Amino acid sequence: MLKWAFILAIVALIAGALGFTGIAGAAAGIAKILFFLFLLGFILFAVLGVTVFKSVAK
Repeated sequence: MLKWAFILAIVALIAGALGFTGIAGAAAGIAKILFFLFLLGFILFAVLGVTVFKSVAK
């Protein structure tokens, strides 16, 4: 998911530089959503790894 966020961010930068503002805005919006979903999942699994999964492994 993070890889796609970076790809879409690069597409947005290139499209913005070439003057395709509609495509640039859409790609940037999707990249932001994917990045924050990745961040939310990472934090969730980090918290679960510290709390729940450690107690199950004992």
